[in-house]
Amino acid sequence: MNLLTEASSGGGMLLLLVYVVVIGGAMYFFAIRPQKKEQKRLNAMLSELEVGDSVVTTSGFYGVVIDITDEDVIVEFGSNKNCRIPMKKAAISEVEKADAE
Repeated sequence: MNLLTEASSGGGMLLLLVYVVVIGGAMYFFAIRPQKKEQKRLNAMLSELEVGDSVVTTSGFYGVVIDITDEDVIVEFGSNKNCRIPMKKAAISEVEKADAE
């Protein structure tokens, strides 16, 4: 009788391991993989950023890029040409190329 309970508990542990692997794989394909894909798209978009491009910030402000450094950009907002704000490139969520207008 003792031999029978040891065999069934071993099968239960194997089944539990299979569930953990399946759930881990599902988490990778539904959460981690799309996030990495989106990060790669965002990095490519920011690397192609040029002076004159229209941008939308993560705050929802629309502006035009007037200067670019390694990590920062200076964006001009509105029709008032005196409203120029330096910000991190990471604060840009969308870019519309200047020649696409």
